[in-house]
Amino acid sequence: MQSYLQCGRYRLPLSGDNFRPIVMGVLNLTPDSFSDGGRFHSLELALSRADQMIAEGADLIDIGGESSRPGAEPLPLAEELRRVMPVLYALRDCGVPLSIDTYKPEVMREAIAAGADMINDINGFCAPGALEAVRDADCALCVMHMQRDPQTMQVAPQYQDPVREVSAFLRERIEVLEQAGVARGRLCIDPGFGFGKSLPHNLALLKNVGAMQSELGLPLLAGLSRKSMIGAITGKPVAQRLAGSLGAALVAAGQGARILRVHDVAETVDALKVWQAGKNGGGYGS
Repeated sequence: MQSYLQCGRYRLPLSGDNFRPIVMGVLNLTPDSFSDGGRFHSLELALSRADQMIAEGADLIDIGGESSRPGAEPLPLAEELRRVMPVLYALRDCGVPLSIDTYKPEVMREAIAAGADMINDINGFCAPGALEAVRDADCALCVMHMQRDPQTMQVAPQYQDPVREVSAFLRERIEVLEQAGVARGRLCIDPGFGFGKSLPHNLALLKNVGAMQSELGLPLLAGLSRKSMIGAITGKPVAQRLAGSLGAALVAAGQGARILRVHDVAETVDALKVWQAGKNGGGYGS
């Protein structure tokens, strides 16, 4: 696996003596997100939240204008652009890379032209025109697995072997992107926790984060924060899933995940500092 992720204007380190997973802060611009929908729906509030996450230690900001919660209806293109583009323009010089969470090729093109450093596609760049929209840029591409679509993905998802099947999908998409001329150093992968997976499926994938990352040879992004799997394990509603989310983030980090997509940046950064200090042992012992 490469030492850096080429991320538009930035090269994000993926290894080193003091490396800790890259913390991607979630900036939802949606009124109906499962977690914080409506909280940052105005430009002023969105910019304030981004500044806060950067101050808390976020290495990357992921801007999303369309909810992908289970059962969500597709958002019209014009409305997604209306939500996303002013925030992207306003944050271009914030000092950290900016990711756009979209599956629409038209949004990808507009975002790349405006300076987006990463495109994070829940659809794995499968939509007609997606590949053409991103292949000639230098932004990073996060390739995610999803079974079916947000409207139907959590209706009795089925796998014979979730780890094998998700890995096979990601491998196929990587091959397609590379054959189109996309440099491998621009790619990262996301198994898509909660996107067409039951709790056992999610836990099998979490247990195999390290194996999948090694097999595919690309940095893995784990997006576990506040998701229904955390609620299923802890019995807690979305607003009370911080501790469970931190636990899941540390499991993923321990498995070698290179990027963690989180809502609670400050708490995740602190947890990773303690995890890293304990792993390093202060220089004592073997």
